[in-house]
Amino acid sequence: MLRENLRTLWTEPRPPGAPARVWRDWALLAAGLGGVVLEAALREDVVWRPVAVVFAVWLCLLPLWRRTRPLAMVALAFGSTSLLQVASLVAASREPVGLDMGVVVLVLVYALLRWGSGREIVLGGAVILATFALCAITYDVPAAEQVGGFVFLWLPGLIGAAVRFWGTARERQLEQVRSREREQLARELHDTVAHHVSAMVIRAQAGGVLAATDPSAAVEALEGVEEEGARTLEEMRAMVAALRDRGVGAELAPPAGVADLERLVRTPGVHLKVDLGLDGELDTLPPAVDAAVYRIVQESVTNAMRHAVSATEVVVRVTGERDTVRVSVRDNGQRAGRGRAGYGLAGLRERAALLGGDLQAGPGADQGWHVEAELPKGRTESGAHQRPRR
Repeated sequence: MLRENLRTLWTEPRPPGAPARVWRDWALLAAGLGGVVLEAALREDVVWRPVAVVFAVWLCLLPLWRRTRPLAMVALAFGSTSLLQVASLVAASREPVGLDMGVVVLVLVYALLRWGSGREIVLGGAVILATFALCAITYDVPAAEQVGGFVFLWLPGLIGAAVRFWGTARERQLEQVRSREREQLARELHDTVAHHVSAMVIRAQAGGVLAATDPSAAVEALEGVEEEGARTLEEMRAMVAALRDRGVGAELAPPAGVADLERLVRTPGVHLKVDLGLDGELDTLPPAVDAAVYRIVQESVTNAMRHAVSATEVVVRVTGERDTVRVSVRDNGQRAGRGRAGYGLAGLRERAALLGGDLQAGPGADQGWHVEAELPKGRTESGAHQRPRR
């Protein structure tokens, strides 16, 4: 277990979106340099004053690269501190060398755990521990103060790790929202384009067949192609407008629902009759359920038009019960010849699941293809447009 956790930490990548420099970095640099000037001028007990001032200015510059190179900055800061302590040992000086630059050190520890990769955190932590141990050996510090200093040194690192975790969780939540929106858009595009284009192809084929024997019927079929094309363009424009103006109050046509089924099933194909039956309480369906019923019937009828072998009729039944609405679509085509379920049925299952319902599709017992769905009336599509909680 411990080995797995260490391996996971070692392979942890850097968080995305680390800014190179912002105005706060320059403010921190100015404050640090100002503190160096004041401390060097006012303190009289500074050991190796010129060296201490140069070292303090050096430390003030390191936070400028703390986000892009957190390990290197920690190694330079704590490594140079260790060298300074070794030099003081060689010179037999028992007094701390340097100015008080603890704030800069704490900022670098924070940046290491906030912006570093797992490997950088492990290596940087080793450098920090080695420097802390060297300072504890060099100066006679009581054990209680050593423990307090150790906790105080790593406290900014814990804060950085917490901010990192919060940022990663928020980004993951946003990505889940974006993924749900992409799935919803894919379903809407498939449901809209597949149905209308299939109807256009079938009517165009019928027009070609009837052109020589029945010109008036051919003209009627071509008019149907024009009508389906206009509907497709209208729905596509509505989708594009929704994508561009979501949240700005764009005036869009309401989504199709049960009331539009009569128009949907009207003359879908020359050799395919659709028997539509509506029964029960269907006038007060929630908008999401109403739209889902329409999409289920639309996709099922489209599949029958495109894939049902020797089918002459599709029976559609929509029944509103007290708490649920049931949808049944059955064709009388041959059982053989139907391929695997495509993206349309997968999208319908996702839509039904989001509403708390269920959808089953497969070959009938005797003939044709059956689609059966049951949707609760009291649910809305969960999470489709919800923003992540802060």
